[in-house]
Amino acid sequence: MALIEIKIEGRNYQVDDSLTVLEAARSCGYRIPTLCYWNHGHNSLASCRVCLVEIKNPRGSRLFASCVYPVKEVPASKGFEILISSPMAVEARKTAVELLLSNHSKDCQTCAKNGKCELLDVANLTGAETGKFIGEKTPTTYDELAPGLIRDTSKCILCGRCIERCKEATGIGILGFENRGFKTIVAPIANRSFSKVPCLQCGQCINVCPTGALSEKREIDRVDEAFKEGKYVVCQVAPAVRAAISEEFGHKIGEENGEGKMVAALHRLGFKKVFDVNFGADVTIMEESHELLERISKHTGPLPQITSCSPGWVNYLEYFYPELIPHLSTCKSPHEMQGALTKSYFAEKEGLDPKDIYVVSIMPCTAKKFEKERKENAALGVPDVDAVLTTRELALLIKRSGILYDELKEETFDPLMGESSGAGAIFGVTGGVMEAALRTAYHTLTGKEYAKVDFTEVRGFEGIKEAEIDIEGSKVKVAVASGAKNAKPLLEEIKAGKSPYAFIEIMGCPGGCLNGGGQPFVKPSLLPKEDKDILDTYLSKRANILYSIDERKSVRQSHNNPEIKALYESYLEKPGSEKAEHLLHTSYIATRERYPH
Repeated sequence: MALIEIKIEGRNYQVDDSLTVLEAARSCGYRIPTLCYWNHGHNSLASCRVCLVEIKNPRGSRLFASCVYPVKEVPASKGFEILISSPMAVEARKTAVELLLSNHSKDCQTCAKNGKCELLDVANLTGAETGKFIGEKTPTTYDELAPGLIRDTSKCILCGRCIERCKEATGIGILGFENRGFKTIVAPIANRSFSKVPCLQCGQCINVCPTGALSEKREIDRVDEAFKEGKYVVCQVAPAVRAAISEEFGHKIGEENGEGKMVAALHRLGFKKVFDVNFGADVTIMEESHELLERISKHTGPLPQITSCSPGWVNYLEYFYPELIPHLSTCKSPHEMQGALTKSYFAEKEGLDPKDIYVVSIMPCTAKKFEKERKENAALGVPDVDAVLTTRELALLIKRSGILYDELKEETFDPLMGESSGAGAIFGVTGGVMEAALRTAYHTLTGKEYAKVDFTEVRGFEGIKEAEIDIEGSKVKVAVASGAKNAKPLLEEIKAGKSPYAFIEIMGCPGGCLNGGGQPFVKPSLLPKEDKDILDTYLSKRANILYSIDERKSVRQSHNNPEIKALYESYLEKPGSEKAEHLLHTSYIATRERYPH
């Protein structure tokens, strides 16, 4: 790193010469508004022009987009000066925002991004007027056909963040600019619906959209209807939700484990039972470990075995590598397993008809909305899970009900399926499924407890991580891929017959469920200026909550969870039993069309 001296607003500063003007200004204590910029320029196309600054030199002044203009081009030693608050710069930014507003839908009151809209933020900041430019608007596409996502081009500002994020996170890049000139929109090819392209439904595009052009497909009305119909409504909550829910109520990222308050709120909302999907994660480990043992010892399936917890990842495999489906674990994801057990194990205990039970999963993930629609996930002839609400939807439900979240006394999950191990908690972060599996796999394979509990080799947010475990003198190699894009090299190795691994964990979203498409929005401008990578910053803070839950648990391996032991002793008999296979395992689709007619 080399330092360069620059001049901002009449003051001299030394900054890293690799920075853009926008990044350098931020590091010196200035905020330049922007919309297309996200995560230190990873998603910046310099298209919004909201970050314009005046750069003055001895020969005159010009406007530049600060998000892409390098500071090494404007050294103070050559008489350059960056002006953020000059009349020219202020008026230019205001006009840029007013032009965006002129082609933007005005239904702010009902917009999914109400209160968190970055366009509204910069409009207020720049003093932009909504009626400055009036005229024809770009024709609108409203796509709500996919189970997880909604696209409304009337709210799109053509920033391109979603386009870049789709490529960066999944490696697919199903979004792009369609048409030209005034008719330009962001869409899948030929303006197809998300349901007619190989969209993973992961929602990473939603997470970076600065407006309400992309949003999750809400299911609150479906839950309301179930209550109205007198159904026995239960809910189950994923591990990553508790690591982020408090952010929706004004808490800083990573400041609070929201589990106790969240459970208290769910009880107040009227759910008959509030179960913990960490329990379902423990069940998943039991079944997955057994399946791995069968593949290794009895050759019942090919190696490496690949995890099946992430529905976005499963969609990716079905679309792009269907020939590798035999490598995929047949285990349902934890919330689907738990839904099936709620309508069987729990229903029998309580004397309930499975058809009368309505299971609501609270998830960090929009792809779960797609997953619950799979006909393969209906063990008892009815869906294992009836509705999926995201973390954001849960927060809205709590606020709508007038519950004062921060004044709630903490409560615990309901018994029978409310106790979990520390291994279940870390399912929400990349590497967590693998770490949980390793804790139990050794016991499954040898009948002994492994002295080591923490497998830090598979922690962290690198694209691919690997580790090796010694099982009775045999070295077993495993790998973890964070984000569907990083799955590709591992899958190509398998196709070529060169994979050295016995077990692979793949999560569709970079960072795992902590970064799911249904988690609280994170505004780049709200994170500390010294952070080098926005993703690593907020994911690390959320991950620390889950790791701290794990560390505080007296039981940290799935097979030692007393509720899991009771489940198998009294109901399932053993992992991989006929009943377990029927309730907890699924199949996949090798013939999914990428672009169906």
